[in-house]
Amino acid sequence: MLLAGDLAYSGKSGNYATHAIHAFAAKFPPQLARAFIEQLSEPGELVLDPMAGSGTALLEAALVGRRAIGLDIDPLALQVARAKTAPVDGEEALFYAEGVADWARLAVSNPALYDLPAVLDRYTPAAHAFFGYWFDPMVVQQLAGLLQGIERVCPKHLQPLFRVIFSSIIVTKSGGVSMARDLAHSRPHRDTGKRIPDAIALFGDKARKTIAAVAKISADVPRPVVAAADCRAVPLAAGSVDLIVTSPPYANAIDYIRAHKFSLIWFGHDPGSLSQMRRKYIGAEIRGSVSEIPSTKARRAIAEIQKSEPRKAEIVAHYFSDMQRALRQMLVVLKPGRAAVVVVGSSTIRGTQVQTPFALAEIGEALGFDVVGVKQRPIDRDRRLMPISRNGNGAGIEARMHEEHVIGFFKPYANER
Repeated sequence: MLLAGDLAYSGKSGNYATHAIHAFAAKFPPQLARAFIEQLSEPGELVLDPMAGSGTALLEAALVGRRAIGLDIDPLALQVARAKTAPVDGEEALFYAEGVADWARLAVSNPALYDLPAVLDRYTPAAHAFFGYWFDPMVVQQLAGLLQGIERVCPKHLQPLFRVIFSSIIVTKSGGVSMARDLAHSRPHRDTGKRIPDAIALFGDKARKTIAAVAKISADVPRPVVAAADCRAVPLAAGSVDLIVTSPPYANAIDYIRAHKFSLIWFGHDPGSLSQMRRKYIGAEIRGSVSEIPSTKARRAIAEIQKSEPRKAEIVAHYFSDMQRALRQMLVVLKPGRAAVVVVGSSTIRGTQVQTPFALAEIGEALGFDVVGVKQRPIDRDRRLMPISRNGNGAGIEARMHEEHVIGFFKPYANER
């Protein structure tokens, strides 16, 4: 049984194929996704990740010959996931990457001649205030020049990949072109003393590495379908999916928009609209009701948090309510006799341990799943790119994230319930 094996994958790099083209917080190990995909599905069958993130499970499914569909509502996640398996001609892409870099250098040197101010005129005052706080003025010019180059030099079919490369020099584990640190962990803080690399040179270097990785993906690899859709309202037919492999957000832990806005604002999203978008995410800090959550563990944790922090309790209740909706959708679209694998961790909130995996197992069982098992695995925090705490007392976000669990669900046949 897969859940009985070693699921740690300690010391094994997840940076093969195109997994490393863009930093993304809390990615699960690709080896973990592959193990379940290979053992629980057959070539040609359909694998769904309804909370696809940067597309780890989708890429692994494609590499072993499965059809895959990934859903997400995060616009940057969708761009990254699509870029991972989009076929490119390496020589052509390198040619245009050099052209984009050359254009940007010329535009920064001659902004009036290249009409560079017109690029920056697109942005709202709120966006300009954001740029002014987080980016050096010269970097703002360089990034504007790169965007202009992508639009004016690149053919349309390469622009999505080049936008992901552009984003990858901003949202990084370290060394990005903003004055923010820890963007890949989704907990950025401003460091005016940070050494900022040349954005155009960094773009060129990242483009060469990314194009080399993407160009190695065979054209015969099935290309996943990546759709902007909500896991709480999956747009697929009932009983159409052979396997689900997914890693939902942790309760009250990862704020993806906090980091992703550093690229998304450059792509034309206004800061205000992103704040509204955040409210739609699972795990968002929105209050919810506890009354209909079919999990004793969830209700007990919420009641305990309620004693000291009512608002946090309502946020956790909202999380479980959202996950109940997501699990219900998974049950509907999954074929009878097939499996859903959910990788998620527990949280410690205001001193109360929220046993999220076991609560989700209870919710799934109440909805109609059979629970095969819940297996603990240690987290390699650096590879998983988890948020870090700066208080140093072990009581912050680091206290919540040292291990996670793999939940094995099975959809029984109608006559087995």
